[in-house]
Amino acid sequence: MSRMNLRIVSAVFFALVLAFGCAAQNSPGTPSQPGMLHPVGAVKSVNGNTLTITTDAGAEMNIEVQPSTKILRLAPGEKDLKSATPVQLTEVQTGDRVLVAGTQGADGKVTALRVIVMKQSDIAQKQQQEREDWQRRGVGGLVTAVDPSAGSVTISSGPSKKMTIATSKATVIREYSPDSVKFDDAKPATLAQIAACDPKDQAKPCDQLRARGDKNADGSELQAQEIVFGAFRNIAGTVVSTDAANNTVTLRDLATKKPVTIKISTDSQLRQIPPMLAQRLAMRLKGGSQAGGGENAAREGVTPGAQNPSTEERGNSGRGGAWQGQGGGPPRSGQPDLQQILSRMPAVSIGDLQKGQAVMLVATEGTANSAPTAITLLTGVEPILTASPNDSRAASMLLSPWSLGGGGTGDAGP
Repeated sequence: MSRMNLRIVSAVFFALVLAFGCAAQNSPGTPSQPGMLHPVGAVKSVNGNTLTITTDAGAEMNIEVQPSTKILRLAPGEKDLKSATPVQLTEVQTGDRVLVAGTQGADGKVTALRVIVMKQSDIAQKQQQEREDWQRRGVGGLVTAVDPSAGSVTISSGPSKKMTIATSKATVIREYSPDSVKFDDAKPATLAQIAACDPKDQAKPCDQLRARGDKNADGSELQAQEIVFGAFRNIAGTVVSTDAANNTVTLRDLATKKPVTIKISTDSQLRQIPPMLAQRLAMRLKGGSQAGGGENAAREGVTPGAQNPSTEERGNSGRGGAWQGQGGGPPRSGQPDLQQILSRMPAVSIGDLQKGQAVMLVATEGTANSAPTAITLLTGVEPILTASPNDSRAASMLLSPWSLGGGGTGDAGP
């Protein structure tokens, strides 16, 4: 995937990597011998008995399929081959995902002993189901407390709105890379690795978290099936300078009072909040009328048709994995869907930013060798910052439902 990817990819992928490994070792009739290859990739073409795939490493490989080769179709989400069904090579199509068990001869030719196929259409259907489930059962916010001994995390999704996220041994936990917004780069993690925000130190890094699971009756607790978290930077500040040639913006962070340089990539969303929406979000921040505030503002204050299809789909997350490939996952659970509202706002460019102008943004954390990269940057935010002059983190947190778990085109998105 070349697009910036805060969509946390489909929840089934990761399990299937392990699934095939177990199945390949434990299934009857599966050879286990030196020189065995297990290439994983997408089908490029099928020509006679030759299957050409593009591996996930980017290499092209020709696989010879013999009459004795077992070809099995496996549905997304399955963790063993018990439910796999035999298919013919003629049923394998371009774009399908395959996992091959084969041997390589002295001439370099790879002969398949077994081919596991995951149909592109099955993956798309599974991703859609995952997106809908994340929308229905997903929550998100800033981490305010972590209790590894109790197996719980507390998140804040708005003023005076907190929820306890309970975990079990079955909960899947993953952490974003500090210099990547792609879920494919997220790594397995533990509850103890999640960092809570310090209300007394807004400059201290802390994590945003998305979780999917079942809520209790009053909505105060969620039993997590999956968790993904990352230290994305929420910054509220004023523009110090811009450098269009190097695609950077220098801001004065209102929390730290220090300058910070932000990279603007081709995938960064730069938008202007219409005054009506800014006022409504300011009311929400003050704890005023919250229900439907963003949605009504979207109807009343956002320019109709001002949307970019390539960015409208950003903002999903889920569990990723190697052999099922790039995919989809949890959309943000904002109600209303603020991500779609954001996509309809007027776009701005680096050249439109003026010295002293107030902005709010969500960015990658960055590393010692890499400056933070803007995921979403908004102008027209003066009413929001005025509503919370002493807590820029709370103000910029309003962006979290829009951006945590975003993604680019080409994946079905978490």
